[in-house]
Amino acid sequence: MSTDSAKSGRRLLPTLLGLLFLLMGLALLVGGIKLVAAHGSLYYLVAGVGILLTGVLLVAHKRAALAVYALVLFGSTLWALWEVGLDWWQLVPRLALWFALGVVMLLPWLRLPLTRGARYPLGTNGLGVAVVLAGLCALASQFTHPGEIKGELGRDTAGTASAAPAMAEGDWGSYGRTAFGDRYSPLTQITPGNVAKLEPAWSFRTGDIPGAGDPGETTAENTPLKVNGLLYVCTPHSQVIALDPDTGKEIWRFDPKISSQGADSFKGWAHMTCRGVSYHDDAAYAADTQASPAVATACPKRIFVPTADTRLIALNADTGKMCEDFGNKGAIDLSANIGTFAPGGYYSTSPPAVTKDLVIIGGHVTDNVSVDEPSGVIRAFDVHDGHLVWNWDSGNPEHTTPIAPGEHYTRNSPNMWSLISVDEKLGLLYLPMGNQMPDQWGGDRTPESERYSAGVTALDIASGQVRWTFQFTHHDLWDMDVGGQPSLIDIKTADGLKPAVMASTKQGSIYVLDRTNGQPIVPVNETPVPQGAVEGDHTSPTQPMSELNFMPPTLREQDMWGVTPFDQMLCRMDFRSMRYEGIYTPPSLQGSLVYPGNFGVFDWGGISVDPVRQIAFVNPDYMAFKSRLVPRADVESGPARKSETEGVQPNKGAPYGVVLEAFLSKAGLPCQAPAWGYVAAVDLTTHKTLWKHKNGTVRDSAPVPMPLTMGVPSLGGTFVTASGLGFLSGTLDQYLRAYDMNNGKQLWEARLPAGAQTTPMTYTGKDGRQYVLVVAGGHGSLGTKQGDYVMAYALPK
Repeated sequence: MSTDSAKSGRRLLPTLLGLLFLLMGLALLVGGIKLVAAHGSLYYLVAGVGILLTGVLLVAHKRAALAVYALVLFGSTLWALWEVGLDWWQLVPRLALWFALGVVMLLPWLRLPLTRGARYPLGTNGLGVAVVLAGLCALASQFTHPGEIKGELGRDTAGTASAAPAMAEGDWGSYGRTAFGDRYSPLTQITPGNVAKLEPAWSFRTGDIPGAGDPGETTAENTPLKVNGLLYVCTPHSQVIALDPDTGKEIWRFDPKISSQGADSFKGWAHMTCRGVSYHDDAAYAADTQASPAVATACPKRIFVPTADTRLIALNADTGKMCEDFGNKGAIDLSANIGTFAPGGYYSTSPPAVTKDLVIIGGHVTDNVSVDEPSGVIRAFDVHDGHLVWNWDSGNPEHTTPIAPGEHYTRNSPNMWSLISVDEKLGLLYLPMGNQMPDQWGGDRTPESERYSAGVTALDIASGQVRWTFQFTHHDLWDMDVGGQPSLIDIKTADGLKPAVMASTKQGSIYVLDRTNGQPIVPVNETPVPQGAVEGDHTSPTQPMSELNFMPPTLREQDMWGVTPFDQMLCRMDFRSMRYEGIYTPPSLQGSLVYPGNFGVFDWGGISVDPVRQIAFVNPDYMAFKSRLVPRADVESGPARKSETEGVQPNKGAPYGVVLEAFLSKAGLPCQAPAWGYVAAVDLTTHKTLWKHKNGTVRDSAPVPMPLTMGVPSLGGTFVTASGLGFLSGTLDQYLRAYDMNNGKQLWEARLPAGAQTTPMTYTGKDGRQYVLVVAGGHGSLGTKQGDYVMAYALPK
């Protein structure tokens, strides 16, 4: 190459880099002006000017480009430290790109054409100092852990014992192991000392894989039962499969062959799932002196499964055959007395509660379709013959005698789609309640719906009459229905043991109430919240907030995140464009930020409690959502509804539809900074958080599959064991993990073949081994890999 060609090549590099700087500077300048106009940060405007000037000087081959860029990088570093301190994941979008470009500009083939002939290259030295400073900040941030709490429990017992109903230690007889919903197993074979040795014991594939005709949110949220010497698994299409617990071999299968209820396929349904089945054994009550006379039945052991086409079916637990003495040859039509609904718009996604004489069930109602949806009635049927014993309709709460043929329950009354907890000794059921549709508009709600929505209501088992109710969100306009099964536990207090019900909520409060009367054990404070609903609606001036909570701090502009300064800037602009004054900011035409979002700090996964150690094991999530009310005249012109979180939700009959979506950047990443998911433990004797750690990686959700432990959301619950272990599988990455309950340290993980947005469980097989089992079927709405796997793990033989 000639000398002139070499010189030309060296001069080309600064020119090309300068053009890049010009483009970046223009983008920052334009965005910065808009952000300042929205009362946002001045940084992007100033940085845009600096980057733009650097680009001009580079194109002109002026060595001053180095000095100007040194000022940009130095100023950016100081600004980043002022905004977020030494928080690595917050520093990344602020400094990583500028740091990398600073290193590039110091490379000889870019630097020398600018400084050749200069006696004192101050720009070079200044840029070198700025690069080193930024690098040192990044290095120092590796030793900080913002948002985490380190601590230890330091006890194996609090001198208390489990008050849950007796059950064989190696069984898992209800969704939450017992009717108390505690998810506490007394098994001790797998310990913190040997859990790292867990290995696959067996796997089974159900064959129920989501197809082209299924809804997008086809989910395997199932927690199997282990009882009667068998494992009982249900699938999204309501199939029930009995497996050998030692080998995973299929023993029997029941397929209800669900109907699409007149639709061409299931695709238009909101979702399709089966969280579990329920079990009833007449022999379990044989020693009860209060028990009713024995009932002669061909099915003394029964599995109850709710189907997606609105049936409740009783199966012989030994054979899988329908119990023909129950209902109409083994099934009850749950659409009776409900009235009209769209296909898939009403059914029970969660297993029913089962008591000595009754099977009690609620139902899911599709969100935000109309103001004329099916009733949220709770119905109790005779566990043997299936006749209706009582019905509690929150729209007509005093009348629980069975409804007459031809009559209808109150349309659109608050529903209960999650799981009921039961205390048969107290004779009470604990219902986690939803709200009256639509979620974001409440101008026409009735006094009855206002009273019973978004809280826990205790009903008398025998009659269905209300014994007490406690509301967690007044006049709910944010979809803060109570998703998790309440956990029942006797809590140690200064006044002795108290029978408690613990309810986790989407807003982050964990309400701890005396389960005999609903009075708070942990104080609940009525707290002022933002006001100003749209015309025709109103807001509650205060909201009840528990002193035991995982509520996040109010978001600020500096909490916005991105991979680069550009998508972070766009998220800041989006943040400034919405109405937001903290938790419970009312819905608006402008668009409101909902944080915590309706995905919840806690959703249907609930929490688990250890009654012996007196701790709760929780997995809080932190994801912001956006909601925007759409005037009725504009609803039809908006994007068509695709799911409960896509398109305009029509709210037919209300003055507004609503657009609901996650608060994401243009790159599809959360706009608020990580971490987005944690595991934590609470000392129930002090109500203090013992430890809290980021949980899960972005391996299966990032464009590049890197296992960075950023803390990702989890959908599904936890369980704990008497040996001091906790397990969780619901994270967006495909892992089942075990934790030391003393300090939260992760002790083991297993890579799964699909997402496991469910709650795992544990049991003892006939061979005496303790197994940990999880269903890995994925979750359509969350985009995790779907499948049909049942995975069991155990210690080596």
